[in-house]
Amino acid sequence: MLKSISSENRTAFDVVNIVAGLALLISPWLLGFTGETYAAWNAWIAGAAIALIAAAALYAFYEAEEWLNLVLGIWAFVAPWVLGFSAIAAAMWAHVIVGIVVAVLAAGSIWFTHNHPLSTA
Repeated sequence: MLKSISSENRTAFDVVNIVAGLALLISPWLLGFTGETYAAWNAWIAGAAIALIAAAALYAFYEAEEWLNLVLGIWAFVAPWVLGFSAIAAAMWAHVIVGIVVAVLAAGSIWFTHNHPLSTA
């Protein structure tokens, strides 16, 4: 039986986004690119924003939080090329992986919120 996304699934999405945001936030130290100004600052700011927005979504779900994380996920994905640090492999892959995870989960949450399959129960 198909059903709409439950609050437990939404909570799991938000927890994963918190972890992804924190991973991006600490990635400059873990992966050694703190000396790369654009890459490090983008990781710190975008990672903190993703984690804080996902944490806010745990407290009370509002669709705007998912849209913000969708935008931040897309930004994290394209930032290495826009900000010119795509040649720094560790920074590029940290941003790309976190960007994909956050954007996909946020888009999935938005999609499931608007597409409620009919229940057969």
